[in-house]
Amino acid sequence: MSESPQRPPQVSRTSRMSTRAVVVGGSLAGMLAAAAVRDHVDSVEIIEAHGMPDGPESRPGVPQAAHFHVLLSGGANAIDELLPGTVKELLGAGAHRVPMTTNMVIHSPEGWYRRWTRDSHYLITAGRDLTDSVVRRQVLKDPRITVRPHTKVTALLGSSRRVTGVRLRAADGIETELTADLVVDASGRAARTPQWLAELGISGLAQDRIDSGIAYASRIYRASVSTENWPVISVQADPRSGAPGRTGGIVPIEDGRWHVSLIGTPGAQPTREEAEFEPYARTLRHPVIADLLAHAEPLTDVVMTHSTVNRRYYYERLKSWPEGLVALGDSVAAFNPVYGHGMSVAAIGAVALRTRLASLGLANGLSRKAQRAIAGPVELAWSLAVGQDIHYRTTKGKNASTADRLLQRYVSRLSHTATGSYHVATAMTEVLTLQSPGTTLLRPGVLTAALLGPRRPQLDRPTFTAGELRLLTDAGIPLPGLAE
Repeated sequence: MSESPQRPPQVSRTSRMSTRAVVVGGSLAGMLAAAAVRDHVDSVEIIEAHGMPDGPESRPGVPQAAHFHVLLSGGANAIDELLPGTVKELLGAGAHRVPMTTNMVIHSPEGWYRRWTRDSHYLITAGRDLTDSVVRRQVLKDPRITVRPHTKVTALLGSSRRVTGVRLRAADGIETELTADLVVDASGRAARTPQWLAELGISGLAQDRIDSGIAYASRIYRASVSTENWPVISVQADPRSGAPGRTGGIVPIEDGRWHVSLIGTPGAQPTREEAEFEPYARTLRHPVIADLLAHAEPLTDVVMTHSTVNRRYYYERLKSWPEGLVALGDSVAAFNPVYGHGMSVAAIGAVALRTRLASLGLANGLSRKAQRAIAGPVELAWSLAVGQDIHYRTTKGKNASTADRLLQRYVSRLSHTATGSYHVATAMTEVLTLQSPGTTLLRPGVLTAALLGPRRPQLDRPTFTAGELRLLTDAGIPLPGLAE
């Protein structure tokens, strides 16, 4: 009886080396980073220094959540690309979709913006805790993604050539090591990546820190009218005046509430005193916000923050960058929140990371190429934020150069033209919502329109619609800012 031939040994699919990504930080940027890498590794572990709430509750790692947040359409589109259906979930939970400038009452330094009818550029407005919770719920549906709460990353493992994992410290002080094929730092403004890189022997990191000294005071109100389709209202400071800047805004959020923030530079900063909140609103360039708040019910205390510094690390410029490491979100650049860029830049950066992973996998060269791609949306948002802040006299870290002043004059001319030109207003919102690059504002048609100026006369009062004015009248509220 002949022996049957031996079969070659079978290699089980499960016997191959599994791959893991570690995300440092369970913030919005961290959740989006996990969504970006999940299809390219076997598992993703999010390391979070604090607890992870189940619902729309405050989280210690997001102190700025007390101030109003907007998700620009460029960022909202990126989140939906990473997590299809998330924007729909947000709207179902009570967030508002606000078309720009269709549903906005804006008093810019150059005048009142008209409410041009369009839908392609928009804001999603909601409490930050709600936005975080919806995104978190969408991400953690995936069984490949887990969270390790109450744990801090204390160092990177590996060398200047390749990061191989992280060192962890649990709440009880016990330290362990966790290996990873990819580490994504999404730990926010408090990121320690510069120190960790130095410990690996990587030096020469350039950074900018530009501080206009702006302070925020915020409070939530029960809206005095229905918030369904109610506009965002913004009265902006004029940095050209040379006087301390005062800005204010009302953003409709879930549950029939208004999130109100008042913002000032040194010499005009608001305080946390409740009795001074509404009087400060009356010092803005127009009283519309104060008039509305006089008939609304405050629901919270006043919360203050001075954490408005623009800070950027130029990781993409380093001569040496270790494979296996990527930084994302506020870990790369944190912006003055008055401009509303942070969440959107993190989302667009996460899409850039996923795109590089799709083309390169975990191959050599991924980390540097991903870091350079992430720098793209950072650069646009940085130029928009810093391009405004450097013109306040109180700003520290950079003085406006001749080129900066010329650029400001051009942008001011564009804004002036946008008050009476649909074409220029559309170009500006394309850029401001991070849907198009800044070069959009240099297209021949835009340059020509700016040269010609606004095609319609300037408005002299808030641009409320007839329907909104009826709502105010029916609620017994004097027409805001119009009874002069």
